[in-house]
Parts: sequence; structure tokens; C-alpha cells
Amino acid sequence: MKLKQIVFTVLISAATAVGVMYAYNTFVPKPVAIQDGVKIPANYAGLFNGNNIPGPVDFEQPSKIAVPAVVHITTVIGKAEASNNLPRKSNPFRGLVPDDFFDDFFGNGPNMRSIPQRASGSGVIVSQDGYIITNNHVIDGASEIKVGLNNKTSYTAKVIGADASSDLAVLKIDAKNLPFLLYGNSDNVQVGQWVLAIGYPLNLETTVTAGIISAKGRTLGLNARRSQTPIESFLQTDAAVNQGNSGGALVNTNGELVGINSAIASPTGSYAGYSYAIPVNIVKKIVNDLIQFGTVQRAYLGISYLPDEAPDSEKEKVGYKSGQGVYVREVAKDGAAAAAGIKSGDYISKLNGVPLTSGNDMVEKIARLKPGDKVSVAYLRNGKETVTTLTLKNKTGTYDIVRTSVLDDFGVDFATLDKKKAAEYGQTGGVIVKKINPGGLIDAQTRMRDGFIILRVNDKPVATIDELSDAIQKAGDNIKLDGFYPGFEGLYTYNISKEAQ
Repeated sequence: MKLKQIVFTVLISAATAVGVMYAYNTFVPKPVAIQDGVKIPANYAGLFNGNNIPGPVDFEQPSKIAVPAVVHITTVIGKAEASNNLPRKSNPFRGLVPDDFFDDFFGNGPNMRSIPQRASGSGVIVSQDGYIITNNHVIDGASEIKVGLNNKTSYTAKVIGADASSDLAVLKIDAKNLPFLLYGNSDNVQVGQWVLAIGYPLNLETTVTAGIISAKGRTLGLNARRSQTPIESFLQTDAAVNQGNSGGALVNTNGELVGINSAIASPTGSYAGYSYAIPVNIVKKIVNDLIQFGTVQRAYLGISYLPDEAPDSEKEKVGYKSGQGVYVREVAKDGAAAAAGIKSGDYISKLNGVPLTSGNDMVEKIARLKPGDKVSVAYLRNGKETVTTLTLKNKTGTYDIVRTSVLDDFGVDFATLDKKKAAEYGQTGGVIVKKINPGGLIDAQTRMRDGFIILRVNDKPVATIDELSDAIQKAGDNIKLDGFYPGFEGLYTYNISKEAQ
């Protein structure tokens, strides 16, 4: 009996399965795709939906739109002593026009000699009257900048403004009715989306390569070498990019600008599979500021935060908990965050209702804003979320617009000496050198230290930053700064030459 029951059960199960399959195949519509009149089995995971099969991607039309608006930039970078005697370290993450690339091509021999350094890159025309976007590292230190258009015409360009923090610069040529690219929206760019990289690699003529967006929000640490306030949130692509592509266009299949090509990941300096572009939503804000004000209107929350790449030991020390947001290490007492009640140890979890995935994500979102903008901030304290609205400030702790100044080239954070402090020092006023940043005139030409108080410029007394700026503007190329260090006797003198810049 048991054997008969088993056999009977098996037969019933088999018959049922066959019946279900027959009914499914007979009565249920089968998902198929039709391509060129041929039926193709559809993917059950939903890649194809009935006849909705992805068609061929059109690269020809966006290329026609973008190529005329991408330019070739060539520069002459003064005269510098050069030698290839010293060993150079290889860096896997390089800007597309690295310092050592052109040494290999312009014959820096074993003996020290003075030669002009030449470099090249790309740029993108963004207005019909000649405004061009490129990378800061393409034109940094250039004494001469030439722009070549796709139609073989050539122009001399002037620098409207540059920003080392984002590695962007704006040039201007004297021309009208130029072809230009429209801004896209880099927030809408998706991983897997087709893009085109357009530029002038390796001194070739206009070159177009295709690839996909392989990642978003990448951080390489490149801009941290050039700036104290780096901004990095790169679009990563596998479109072929080489030296000379710097400053060129990354466009979508509609021909819209979605990024400015900036760097490659390579152990050799040549394309090895990945390239990186600055998202256009950052680009257009920086570019608009440089054109309108001559400098970037950079907004600050007024905090320092635990870096994403901080070692585990440091995270354990502060009791960091993952998944909470951006950990606040310190809060500036005169900053926007302090005014809103944010304290050290809090986690900033959202900006304008959008969850934050990292500190770099937060910096990228703030980089799109300017002093005076209001932003909704959600923060966690002891697991409880609080939402507040704060008004962003500039680096001096005010909401004022920051404009270019003759002091910018000095690379120093200045402050007017407090009247009470001035009286303690037996002075009527002065200007404090709060911080000397790398790369400026004072860092390059003097041994001045933080805390120095400037009293005179070319023997003319100065009591405020405005007076310092006015005196330097009238001083010409050779500047003499007299002042003192609190706690030390005597006056110190520092000489600076703008001609040696």
C-alpha cells in the first residue's frame, strides 16, 4: 500500500506540474522583445518590458553639439630653473597636466638651465561672448595663455578668476557669436549612464571618447595639496582621458555639459581605465562667482568634522558611530553652526532634508551655496534628531560679499588689530598676520611667521586692513613691510617683489 501511495502521489504531482506549465505557456502572454523584426527572449528581471527594448545610443549628435565649443589651451609658464637630476615619485592620482609631464617632452637636461615651460590643456566655451571654463592647474602660473578653437582660429586669453579649492578657472577671449555648451544637471546623472569626454589629449586635435558614469562622489585628495578648503566630489567615468584633456567637457547624450574633466587614476600618467570630472552643479556656481565677483563666495557652516578617511583609532577615541551622519569635532564660536545650537559631538545628518553620506558630500552641497543663504540642518545629539535653520557665513564670520583684493596674492589671512590690544602694545593700530597659507607671496619670499603685526608699508603707517590694501595698491612692485612680533623687541622688515610672482 505504501508503495502504491507513493507512486500515486508522484504521478499526481507530475501531472499537476505539467498542467500548470501548459496553462502558463498557453494563456499567459510571454514577455518578448522585438529587435529588427526578430523576437528576443525578454529578461525576467525586468530589463526589457514588452517591446520596450533599449535602442542604440546616438553619440554623433552630442559630438556635433559639443566639439565646436571645446577649445585647446596652450600656456607658457614664465622662466624657471629646471633639472631632471632629482628623482621624482610616481603618484597614482594625477592632474591631467602634471608638473613633471612636460619635463619629459621639453628636454630638461642634467645641467641646471633656464627655460620656458610649456603646457597644454582644454577648455569649454560657456557663453557666446567668450567666457571659457578650464582647470586651475592648466593655467596656474602662466605668463601667456593661447586659446585655439575647433575652426583653427586662435586668441590670447586673460584670466578672469581662478579657484584652487575646486581646481577651476575662468578665461575670457575677445570674440563674439561663439558656439557654447549649455549646463546640464549633474545631480540627475546616474551610474551606468553614457557620457562623452571631449578635449585635446597629448596635443592631438579634438578627440571624443565615450564611456559610462562608473561612480559619483569620488574623493582623491588632489585639491587638498593646493588649498586649505578643498572641494572634491568627482564623477568617475571610464571614458578614455589623457594629459591634455584637463578642463575639457564631459557631456551627456543630449550634448549638455555635466562635468569638467580634471584628473585620471593611473600608475603611469597615461589613461589606465578611470577618469574624474568636476560635477557641473559645482562648476556653474564657482564660475558665476568668479565672473561676477572675481573670487568665490564660499559659505561656511563653521565646524570642523571627522574626515571620512580618519583611522579607526581616531574614530574610537571620539566614540564615533557609523550611519549617524557627519561627526562634528569643533564648532567655531562665531560661526553659523554655533548660532544654531550645534555642538561638538553632534552628528549632522541632513542638509535641506537630504541625508548626508559623508563629510565630502556635506562639503560639496555647501559649496553650491553662498554667505547669507539659509539652509535647513538636521543634527543628532544622543540619538535625538533636531532640525534647525541657519544662515551661512563667509570665512570672516559675516554675511558680506567677498571681493577680490590686492591682498589676495599675499596668501595671508589678515585681521585689523583690536584697539585695546593696540593700546597694550603702545600702538594706534596695525594689521595682524593671522595665518600664512602656502603658495602666496609672503610664504614664497619671506620668513615671516604667524602673529606678525604690520605697522608700515613702504614707511607709510597702516592701522586697518583697508589702509593696508590701499598702501599696497599704491606701492608698486616693490613692497617693504615693517612691524613687530608681540613679546619680542625691535622692528622687523620684510621685502616683497611682485615682479618675482
